[in-house]
Amino acid sequence: MGFLKDERSKRALRGFKTLFFLVTMIISFMFFSAPILLAVADALLPTALLSASLSAPSDSPPLPDSAASTFSFLQTLNSHLTNYDFRSSLIDIPIISIIRSAIILCVYGLCDGPGLSRGPYLGITTVCSAVSLLFVSVKAAYVFGGSGGGCTTAVVALFVCSVLLAVGHILVAYRTSCRERRKLLVYKIDIEAVSTFKNGFPRFSKILQDERIKVKLQN
Repeated sequence: MGFLKDERSKRALRGFKTLFFLVTMIISFMFFSAPILLAVADALLPTALLSASLSAPSDSPPLPDSAASTFSFLQTLNSHLTNYDFRSSLIDIPIISIIRSAIILCVYGLCDGPGLSRGPYLGITTVCSAVSLLFVSVKAAYVFGGSGGGCTTAVVALFVCSVLLAVGHILVAYRTSCRERRKLLVYKIDIEAVSTFKNGFPRFSKILQDERIKVKLQN
């Protein structure tokens, strides 16, 4: 009986360690991939909330055919684009989110370590998020000010989601910039240490050159 209890406790401990390792890896992946994950969420969440806000007021029963339902949504979307009004239309909020996430994702992909630390990534992300926040704030004043309290939960969630995602972009960009600055600082210390090591041994460069010549002759 004692042997079985020991085996069960060992299995439980191994299972706990495996679960802890998986959770740590997932959290680490989400932390280092936060700009990409946030950009994808910024492109998808406002669009889904817009779809919910467009279908919510409809009094007709839902269509059984998914293709017909999709076609009806596209017709409604086209109608909102054709009859666009800044004071009442909501189609521009997902469009702003998609443009914002596309710009931020492109800048993040094009920047290297110095570009992410003190380069254009943090600046462009802050500008895009601030402009979109200003746009959404002005639009919210028109939409909620003239609705007379008739806004649905999906409409409120659409505005709140857009604001939170814009703030999230700034926070993630700042954290990414700080992380890259710490990396560059470590690399700079390592380079300076190697440089000091070489200066402390004047024959180091000559020995290294002789070894390279020997390798070339052997090949």
